[in-house]
Amino acid sequence: MTATDLSIRAVSAVEASKPGANRRPFRWTMIILHALLILFGLLMAMPFVWMLLSSFKPLDEIFQVPPLLLPVNWTSENYTAAVEGANFLQGFGNSVLVSVSVTVVSLLTCSMAAYAFARLRFPGREALFLVFLATMMVPQQLTIIPLYVIMGSLRLVDTLWALILPAALFNAFGVFLLRQYVRGIPLELEEAAAIDGAGRIRIFATIILPLLRTPMVALGIFIFLGQWNSFFYPLIFLNTESNYTVPLLVNQFKGAYSSDWGALMAAVTIAAAPLLIIFIIAQRQIVEGIALSGSKT
Repeated sequence: MTATDLSIRAVSAVEASKPGANRRPFRWTMIILHALLILFGLLMAMPFVWMLLSSFKPLDEIFQVPPLLLPVNWTSENYTAAVEGANFLQGFGNSVLVSVSVTVVSLLTCSMAAYAFARLRFPGREALFLVFLATMMVPQQLTIIPLYVIMGSLRLVDTLWALILPAALFNAFGVFLLRQYVRGIPLELEEAAAIDGAGRIRIFATIILPLLRTPMVALGIFIFLGQWNSFFYPLIFLNTESNYTVPLLVNQFKGAYSSDWGALMAAVTIAAAPLLIIFIIAQRQIVEGIALSGSKT
């Protein structure tokens, strides 16, 4: 190394040690991008904020022109009317039972089916998987009549089992999501376990399931949210008010000729609260689950 090279390195080291030498250049584009993201975020949050604040307004303030964002006379009567006007405690229990049951059973069945489609070789595997994917393209309104006939023949209409069994035993989206992740797991892990004498069930329980934790958390949240918000199937299958889920109870505040908008806003706020809490707590797992499942194909 010559003296000239040493001098160049010394000058470079001095320049790099100066304050602000490693700072990134100022970019107006990043400021504009973040400003647009904040603006669109506020626009998307505005309906929820309006709903939340309207639940504390008297009826005359809800329809006041020009409208006011903050209530002038704060009141909790809307929440009292929402709780007393519908059996919300029973409805919450029904929704929790249906959502949790469907989520737990769906995660088990989807993970097993995903492992079978990704690892096991049997005749017609690809064709059967295509049939699974094709069911995602069929609107649920087309299958509701045969499904209602099946539930009627099993005498499950007007019971929560009519909501739990169809959703828990078949979930094409869940199978597809987990299959993409299973295909990215190194096959050497299973081969090493097989050499040690592990069978398919033990490999699935001790190797595959622990590695599927992140996408299963994301899928579980999607399934729970979907079942909690489900309105169409409870509307078709449930007739007795004691079996109603939260969406059906919320719908009771909307009449054919008039609606109690204050109580309706309060009821929707109560119904949305568990979903917001779950999303805030598990939003990182949702993003990681989708990202990992998409990258390991």
